[in-house]
Amino acid sequence: MKLFKRSICEVNHKTAILIIFFVLFLDQASKIYIKLHYPLSMYGEPAIVDWGFFKLLMIENKGMAWGTKISDIFPFISEEIGKLILTLFRLVMITFLGRWLWKVLRSESSQLLRFALCLILAGAIGNIIDSVFYGVWFSNSYGQVAEFVLKEGYAPLFYGHVVDMLQFPIASWVWPEWLPFIGGKNYTFFEYVFNVADFSISCGVGILLFFNKRISD
Repeated sequence: MKLFKRSICEVNHKTAILIIFFVLFLDQASKIYIKLHYPLSMYGEPAIVDWGFFKLLMIENKGMAWGTKISDIFPFISEEIGKLILTLFRLVMITFLGRWLWKVLRSESSQLLRFALCLILAGAIGNIIDSVFYGVWFSNSYGQVAEFVLKEGYAPLFYGHVVDMLQFPIASWVWPEWLPFIGGKNYTFFEYVFNVADFSISCGVGILLFFNKRISD
């Protein structure tokens, strides 16, 4: 029985591939479905699905986390160059993560570390597919439902936008007036829109942070 449980929980080369492909399937299937069925969710318009604590949207992210662009941080860099730098950086990080995972799988490493790296790598690949190929594969979604065009899309290769759709605005409130800078302003807890790839990366990073001692033992 112990041997059976160990084989189920063991993350080896085959299991790692299955985890990565499973996450990629969920990520790309959800993105492509949203992309081919709904136009962009514009500010002030109703969500595709609105259950209060959960909303389904159709958002395209041109930058990094929370829509931040390299050109916002370094104004002397154009938005186009910043987008290219970001995509190339993501490709480098995927190469690094892949080599790290391969090294970990060949060593006597923690199963948690292996699982976490699988989640992070899968999420990174999921988002890089959007950045590299979606601009070529799809027509634009502004005011219309995109079509799968494969050749002449809304942007050149490496300039695609990452599709986000999940939001959990758990609670909203107004900050007290006496607070500096934010006093009197509305705030929604966890208003950020994300996708399956983002969730996978966050789970992987969370495992590395919260189980760091167990992983390093």
